[in-house]
Amino acid sequence: MMRFVTPTLRSKTDSVAVAAVEAAHSALVEEVGAADVGEHLGHTVEGDRVVTHLFACTRRGYLGWHWSVTVARASRQKSVTVDEIVLVPGDQAIVAPEWVPYKERVQPGDLSPGDLLPVEEDDPRLVPTYSFGDDPLDADDKAQVREVARDLGLGRVRTLSTEGRDLAAERWYDGDGGPAAPLAQSAPDVCSTCGFLLRLAGPLSETFGVCANGNANDDGRVVSMDHGCGAHSEVQLAKRHEPQPLPEHVYDTLGSDEFEKL
Repeated sequence: MMRFVTPTLRSKTDSVAVAAVEAAHSALVEEVGAADVGEHLGHTVEGDRVVTHLFACTRRGYLGWHWSVTVARASRQKSVTVDEIVLVPGDQAIVAPEWVPYKERVQPGDLSPGDLLPVEEDDPRLVPTYSFGDDPLDADDKAQVREVARDLGLGRVRTLSTEGRDLAAERWYDGDGGPAAPLAQSAPDVCSTCGFLLRLAGPLSETFGVCANGNANDDGRVVSMDHGCGAHSEVQLAKRHEPQPLPEHVYDTLGSDEFEKL
């Protein structure tokens, strides 16, 4: 059984608190019952005259957990008092996984019709398309600013930031539309030479495009220039892979009269 002895360098070890194993054990048994308390595993010095004693937990379903009993000795006192008793997981304990907010758990394809996924106001992937200036404006003034922004083609309140663009490019390049996809590894040529590729506009135009081949797996999806598939516009089959020509049709000249003579 592992022994826990972790004294800190900042605090002076108090011999009375360290030796108070029996006092800690008695308080623990009184709290949870003797059937759930195992052997003493060691102690941890928490501070000046404060020590935590650790005991094995024998309660069913809590394999690898241990009881933590913290005792303290007041200045000039000869005995300790029990501060708290808690059940804590050890290295081998089975614990629930760390909670992840639902927004971080949502994956592409999880949203159903009618589902909403709000974006945070300070989302680093987005930046304001325009500002209202430094002067305070009421609702009517802001509405006029929005109207002018729409007339100028700046109708979107926020647009993609450099960080958001880079994150998208990294996600696309490392995904199924990138050069490392199994489909691209066995392709006869890359998308940059394919007639079905529609280039994107803007900073990503040299790296990505959209496949417009209705027979390809990536039809309508963003693909990198060095991606590829077997539906390349210039692909040609080797002669050994071409379909074999069908034989000539047989013309039956045997009529009913000739058949009766046979």
